Amino acid sequence: MSVEATSLLRHRPFLAFWLARVCTASAFQMITVAIGWHIYELTHNVLDLGLVGLVEFLPRVLFMLHTGHVADRYDRRRIASICQIGQGLVAVALVAGASTDSVTREMIFVMAFLLGTARAFEMPTTQALLPNIVPTMLFPRAVAASASAMQAATIAAPAFGGFLYAFGAFWVYTPTAVLYFIACVLVMTLPSRQAPATQGKATLESLLAGIRFIRSRPDIFGAISLDLFAVLLGGATALLPVFARDILLTGPWGLGLLRSAPAVGALLMSFWLARFPIERNVGRIMFLSVGIFGVTTIAFGLSTSFWFSLAVLVVLGAADMISMVIRGAFVQLETPDEMRGRVSAVNGLFIGASNQLGEFESGVTAHWLGTVPAVVLGGVGTLVVTGLWMKLFPTLAKRDRLH
Repeated sequence: MSVEATSLLRHRPFLAFWLARVCTASAFQMITVAIGWHIYELTHNVLDLGLVGLVEFLPRVLFMLHTGHVADRYDRRRIASICQIGQGLVAVALVAGASTDSVTREMIFVMAFLLGTARAFEMPTTQALLPNIVPTMLFPRAVAASASAMQAATIAAPAFGGFLYAFGAFWVYTPTAVLYFIACVLVMTLPSRQAPATQGKATLESLLAGIRFIRSRPDIFGAISLDLFAVLLGGATALLPVFARDILLTGPWGLGLLRSAPAVGALLMSFWLARFPIERNVGRIMFLSVGIFGVTTIAFGLSTSFWFSLAVLVVLGAADMISMVIRGAFVQLETPDEMRGRVSAVNGLFIGASNQLGEFESGVTAHWLGTVPAVVLGGVGTLVVTGLWMKLFPTLAKRDRLH
């Protein structure tokens, strides 16, 4: 890493933030692997994998307007810590259910909804919190460094979760709960925000402010919506249990490695971006990375080799990291601090739609067309969206600098 990137990790508030991200990312990846394998083991129904994603996504829609207002009105570190406690309690409930062999399909759906609710409030809060921790000039590097924390955890956690699941679901859910509570403690060590930016009660005017702000900035709207539709169509994460078990002929450990593979590419790319941040031609590079994401999705769908699939997912993760860092830094730098919570809430809805709703879309299309055709068709859809968005948002495609 560069001197600037290294100094970020020596800055105590950012280090606490970074370690908390490691814990929450590890916990979420482990619980996701366990829930996915658990419900597929219970029902052997690929549609249920998509339904889990849909249930987890619903809170983002139901509470979108309120999550941003809460992040702008109250102490962001307290909101984030409460959300982490909530996710930890979900893991505790699953520990109790697994220890008595009483986890059911319906219980998993309920836990997924509660997990999604906590994450719906946590995501915009932590996104809005980061710019208050580091100087503006170092923010692009901080985004890459923060992303490296998540990806480093994502590499080890899914594989570790898959390995532990071989001994039983109980052995995955227990460390997950511990990690969430550690994250809560770390976040509470961050400096308290003394003066909330948004005062008074939530009104329709303040709740909709984030949507209006994004809609009035074509480049921001284009960047966020590109991620929504590209990943919505191209995401195949929900179908990894099917690929692992029925196509690549492996077990829970293989599923863990498949989930970790994109994070390997993302982590390597985040280290590169922390040292060599993208400063020119950011629009074209972002669109190119999304296009590569679509191509690698097609390659993964057609693969019948476990090791080739891992390699393709590594490239997919690296391409996704480029797009994520450019989009994340660009949106936050173009948004005033008093609006960051509400804008991040809308951005979180788009991200959630591309991930959780994308899992539902993958499950439905796999149920209708078959697993492999669904993934290949999704990759083609990503390429179509990329080309279309370059035409619809020409200033974004030609954008030279982040800020």
